[in-house]
Amino acid sequence: MGKCFLFLLQLLKMKQLLSLLPKNSRSQVKKILKDSNVLIKITKKRITKHGDFIRKIDGTSLITINITSNPFRFLITLLHELAHFKVSKSYQYRVKPHGLEWKLAYREILLPFLNPNIFPEPICGLLAHHMKNPKASTDRDFELVMALRDYDPPSKKILINEIKNGKKFILENGRVFVKIKQRRKLFECMEKATGKVYIFSPNSEVKPVHS
Repeated sequence: MGKCFLFLLQLLKMKQLLSLLPKNSRSQVKKILKDSNVLIKITKKRITKHGDFIRKIDGTSLITINITSNPFRFLITLLHELAHFKVSKSYQYRVKPHGLEWKLAYREILLPFLNPNIFPEPICGLLAHHMKNPKASTDRDFELVMALRDYDPPSKKILINEIKNGKKFILENGRVFVKIKQRRKLFECMEKATGKVYIFSPNSEVKPVHS
C-alpha cells in the first residue's frame, strides 16, 4: 500500500511539473528526468533566485524551482539546475558552481530544446546567443529577461530602470528604497529605513511608491 501511494504521489508531482513547461518540451524533459535520479521540488517564488541544486550529505540530489506561470522561464531554470546535477555526477572533486564544467553541461542539455517550436522568437535567438557564454543567471542578460517578461502575467511592478532618480519604490518584502543614480548598467539605491546604499540590476522588478 505504501509503495502504491508513493508511486501515485510521484505521478502527481511529474504531472504538475510537466504542466508548467512549454507543451512541445514535455516529452524531452520527461525522458531526461526518467534517466536522472534527482528529486524536483516546486516552491513558492523566492526573490533572490529562480531555482537551486543541492547535493545532500547522503548522496541524494534535490532541485527546487520557483512556481511560475511563465513556461519558458520555468524550462530554462530546470535545465540550468539539471546541468548542476550532471556536473555533480560527472566530477567527484569540487568545481566552480558556474565554471567551464557547468557551462559545457548546460549547453549540452539545452541544445536539443533550442528551436522555435519550444522557445518562440525572440527568446530562441536570444537564448542561443546567451548560451555562447552562459552567466550564473539569465537575469544578467537584460535582453533575454525583457523577452521572457512578455510572457509573465500582468503586474503592478515595473523595472527599476523605469523609476526616475529621487523617486521611491518598494520590494516584495516591504523594504522601501530611493533610487539615487545609475552606475554603468547598475543602479545605486538607498534604503529609507537604514540609509544604506544598495546596488540593483537593471531588470530588478519593483513597485513604485506614489507620494
